[in-house]
Amino acid sequence: MALSTSRFPLRRILLAAGLAVLAQSASAQNEPAMDFLSDEEFAQCKQQLQARAVKAGVREAVATEVMAGAEYLERVIELDRRQPEFTTTFADYLNRRVNDQRIQKGRELLREHRDLLAEVTEETGVPAPYLVAFWGLETNFGSYFGKMQVPSSLATLACDPRRSEFFSQQLVAALRIIDEGAIAPEQMEGSWAGAMGHVQFMPTVFLKHAVDADGDGRRDLWNSLPDAMMSAGNFLQSMDWDGDYRWGREVLLPDDFDYSLADGRRLSLDEWRAKGITDVWGHGVPDEPIDAALVVPSGHEGPAFLVYDNFRVIMGWNRSEFYAIAVGHLADRIAGAGGLHTPPPEDQPALSRDQVMQLQQALNERGYDSGEPDGILGGKTRKAVRQYQSERDMIADGFPNLTLLRDMNVVGIDKPSDS
Repeated sequence: MALSTSRFPLRRILLAAGLAVLAQSASAQNEPAMDFLSDEEFAQCKQQLQARAVKAGVREAVATEVMAGAEYLERVIELDRRQPEFTTTFADYLNRRVNDQRIQKGRELLREHRDLLAEVTEETGVPAPYLVAFWGLETNFGSYFGKMQVPSSLATLACDPRRSEFFSQQLVAALRIIDEGAIAPEQMEGSWAGAMGHVQFMPTVFLKHAVDADGDGRRDLWNSLPDAMMSAGNFLQSMDWDGDYRWGREVLLPDDFDYSLADGRRLSLDEWRAKGITDVWGHGVPDEPIDAALVVPSGHEGPAFLVYDNFRVIMGWNRSEFYAIAVGHLADRIAGAGGLHTPPPEDQPALSRDQVMQLQQALNERGYDSGEPDGILGGKTRKAVRQYQSERDMIADGFPNLTLLRDMNVVGIDKPSDS
């Protein structure tokens, strides 16, 4: 529809266009540079990777065929460079992953595959609800493995200088998987970074821990659920899963609790009990001869967890506390437990990386060492926040709430995000 120049003067239109260009320019400046390879550069790199694979024991005919079909995927480089604009709050993370639909589906699959899962538990010591929980978080129970051609994705990343050695190793491992006959190269699909199958193993993990549980002579994590579940159990067992204990439990903290204790230290359950920690019914934590760490993923306003050795095993699968809590809580829910006693608050600010950098810079300027500003709300930044909070009679939980962010003059904190 044509615009009336009487209602939209030309200078206003030009001004709007100019502002749009400036906004696009600013956005482009914040985007990481995309240095794509030329066809010739990629071809040379593939030759080197092919030679490396042959030297590692891959049959030359297999390496030649697969590498000839590997394509350079600019989309993979874009995904590798992309950084989320906003951090994810614990409430958003958990609620997206542990929801009624996934819990119900997990319970149905727990019943449907009872015999298989019991066999895996007998062999590896990993209880069935945890196996189903990993399956649910990794691929939504096998409904989505990823659509990228793994050899092409890994060749693209191996030829990129940012993490070349890591992905070169993954590519060689993928070629070895193809060489052993586990799957045809054109069927080897996965995530953009090369994770594959029902439980999203990287190729090197596949080589070390995948098993042929159904006895058909192939380790097939795409089409064989017995292979996938036994492989998941085998991987967790290799990281010393303790079948005598759970992952952890939600607990209640006393009003005057010292949140500096939630810094990763491990204390005995007796020591935590002496500090006033109870279970969610107000009873003392169990009298068991094990150590635990305290995790408060959303500060004093949210739930608190005492986590055991199996929590660290879960983090050996994915180095994220949010992920490990989600696996443990989903396993509990699939096994029949109820929801959290203290749900995570949904109104906490989701900070952008730029806002976290502003916070870090402000903390440093005021004498609270948060390290080199990097936009990541890590342990050193949380320690600096705790110090700031403690000196101002705030609850020193290390989580920047709106009051603290305003004190630090962090820009844009009152504007809700879409993250």
